[in-house]
Amino acid sequence: MVHHGSVQSIGVPREIFPGEKRVATVPDVVEKLIKLGFKVVVESGAGEQANFSDEAYVAAGAEIAPGAAALWSVADIVFKVRAPSTEEVALMREGGSLISFIWPAQNPQLMEQLKAKKATVLAMDALPRTLSRAQKMDALTSMAGVSGYRAVIEAANAFGRYFNGQITAAGKVPPAKVFIAGAGVAGLAAIGTAVGLGAIVRANDTRPEVADQVVSLGGEFVKVDYEEDGSGGGGYAKVMSEGFQAAQREMYAQQAKEVDIIITTALIPGKPAPRLITADMVKSMKPGSVIVDMAAEQGGNCELTEPGKAVVKHGVTIVGYTDLVSRLAKQSSTLYATNLLRLTEELCKAKDGVAVVNMEDDAIRGLTVTKGGEITWPAPPLPQAAAPAPKAAAPVEQKKSGHGHGNSAPMPAKTLAIIFAVAAVAFWFIGANAPVAFLGHFTVFVLACFIGYMVVWNVTPALHTPLMSVTNAISSIIAIGALVQIAPPEVGGGRPDELIRWLAFAGIVLTAVNMFGGFAVTRRMLDMFRK
Repeated sequence: MVHHGSVQSIGVPREIFPGEKRVATVPDVVEKLIKLGFKVVVESGAGEQANFSDEAYVAAGAEIAPGAAALWSVADIVFKVRAPSTEEVALMREGGSLISFIWPAQNPQLMEQLKAKKATVLAMDALPRTLSRAQKMDALTSMAGVSGYRAVIEAANAFGRYFNGQITAAGKVPPAKVFIAGAGVAGLAAIGTAVGLGAIVRANDTRPEVADQVVSLGGEFVKVDYEEDGSGGGGYAKVMSEGFQAAQREMYAQQAKEVDIIITTALIPGKPAPRLITADMVKSMKPGSVIVDMAAEQGGNCELTEPGKAVVKHGVTIVGYTDLVSRLAKQSSTLYATNLLRLTEELCKAKDGVAVVNMEDDAIRGLTVTKGGEITWPAPPLPQAAAPAPKAAAPVEQKKSGHGHGNSAPMPAKTLAIIFAVAAVAFWFIGANAPVAFLGHFTVFVLACFIGYMVVWNVTPALHTPLMSVTNAISSIIAIGALVQIAPPEVGGGRPDELIRWLAFAGIVLTAVNMFGGFAVTRRMLDMFRK
């Protein structure tokens, strides 16, 4: 990125796309950008639609530019939400930098204009989503979560009943039934929201691995009666075979007759939205039902969707809004601004107010679509992780045939016999030579070790927290034993020497810590399951 003077300036213009209410940064994030060494300039009125005033930006340390021309001319790096228009590219400084949604595959003409400006452009939609360290910069996921939530709110607004079932003096209200087509980020957000409102929620996705996520949120995963894996590259779904699509349509037709609300989220990158809900399915729905088509901007998953509008057809309200994210402008602006901040931290690791595009970094390389007037999109594919080495066949066979617990192979009979023989000799030696009083204590000690091993040590670590209450009970037994040892002669039957007294005291202290800590952890664990 171009460096003008000692500190680079970040410009945040007002979005001019019709209906767009978001802004690329918020006052809280402005303060953090300034701490990184940057100067921040915001166009007057840029945050108005998202309820961020010019005064709030000034209080955070930003400067206010009177208009778009003034802002684009001074900014070294421009933060935007929507891809720039032809007019905005014309205002852009020669060799300047831009971070925004770009959609390079859909906007070849824009790419040429940016190339002519010798611009360095990072497209937030081009982030390699398979990189775990890139999740903090993943604006697509942030925006999808907001849109999934808002889709349910729009459905509730258009629906003529409660979502949750109720029994009142005036009569019984059945819970709404919601079907969500596509359980990606937006779909999962919609499931969580609809379940929270009390609806009966069903969902479907071509990727079988999301079934557990649907169930964990309180939904029911509806399978298509056709075996095919729909997992595509980069966490997206792929186009399915004709056989699968026919079976899927049959399942959707059945759900359309049964449910009150359908929310569709199916999108495949670079392709028109797949048609999932036909006109006949809409006709089969109950009067007053609602369809929210989240893929409306790409043509829609429903055959009767009109992008940008909510229409009523065959008694069914079909919501095709393309600005779901903008309808929660303050929330989505805050999340997007945070994604841009995390990216800026990666670009400016020295915190000196200078952003550096490191093309050796896989995440930054994936984001960069033009650099210094050269189109660098698409980025080369990421190197595949090495496949794990195949396991030897013999141990696997041994595991299958054995009767041991978990994954451990059973102990050979010869080794087991030797251990028992040694233990038996040791016990005989102790029994023949030890005092009678010692034998009782020794027997209790051996049994305590055995019980401790079976109750705690032999259990998988994942279950140790639920076992805390059990270990508390064992600890209380230890505490009683220590109290008996430390008691005065008339209670204990004989004064212990100082070593035993101090050991008993230490035992009481440690056991008390374990008991009180155990109950505290158990309470916190139980609170996690309370609403």
